Amino acid sequence: FESRKIEDVLKEAEQLAKKGVKELVVIAQDTTKYGIDLYGKPRLAELLEKLCKIHGFKWIRFLYAYPETITDELIEVVKNNEKICNYFDIPIQHISNSVLKKMNRKSNEESIKQLIKKIRKEIPNVIIRTSLIVGFPGETEDDFQKLCEFVKIAKFDRMGAFTYSKEDGTPAEKLPNQIHGNTKKARYNKIMKLQQEISKENEKKNIGRELEILIEGITPDKKYYVGRSYMDVPDIDGVAYVKNTSNEDLIGKYIKAKVVDVKDYDLILVEK
Repeated sequence: FESRKIEDVLKEAEQLAKKGVKELVVIAQDTTKYGIDLYGKPRLAELLEKLCKIHGFKWIRFLYAYPETITDELIEVVKNNEKICNYFDIPIQHISNSVLKKMNRKSNEESIKQLIKKIRKEIPNVIIRTSLIVGFPGETEDDFQKLCEFVKIAKFDRMGAFTYSKEDGTPAEKLPNQIHGNTKKARYNKIMKLQQEISKENEKKNIGRELEILIEGITPDKKYYVGRSYMDVPDIDGVAYVKNTSNEDLIGKYIKAKVVDVKDYDLILVEK
């Protein structure tokens, strides 16, 4: 995706649409920096608007969006284009300024908090996913507790966490105050347990809500179709189970369904 001109990306996207692709996922290491190397400025917002004009796509989403490069223009484009899923995957990594500085991140606690607040204000039904790193060299107990408190307040819709591991040749490999493996594991378990409760709380709020579901398969016993709403990225997030109440083959189709129950990170729905 990086280092490819807009017209080249559009040509390939048009070919995918002609083949019947309904969902387009635009992905790069830092998708929000798209265009800087070619045009001297980020042009993801412009690219997304042009992709929306291609006939055939139902959903368009982009991964990943680092907080430092999410612009007001990008937020507006997501807000104003129905084809673009209201979904931001923002890998903030941490919230402690001291840890962020050691990671060489340009964002800080205040800018991250303001960004999340702005996105949720502009796009009320937005899904925000993030990823965190615990046990980074020099992460104190206070740093970790600050991260936990932030997770409680932010109530991310989706969240993944990783324990820091040394990689040869990286600056972090040589940093002092490396964290003991048992400590890293304990911190990981704690923050994931915390998020699990938050996720359950978030998912329960969807009960009674009608969603558009892309059907992608069916369970072996044929009792449920398996699909996703705009809230879930393929192979990363949860799935939706839609009760099979008809003899019609729905695989590959979008349907409207009402959420009647939740199970872990998945939704159980009844077709409208």
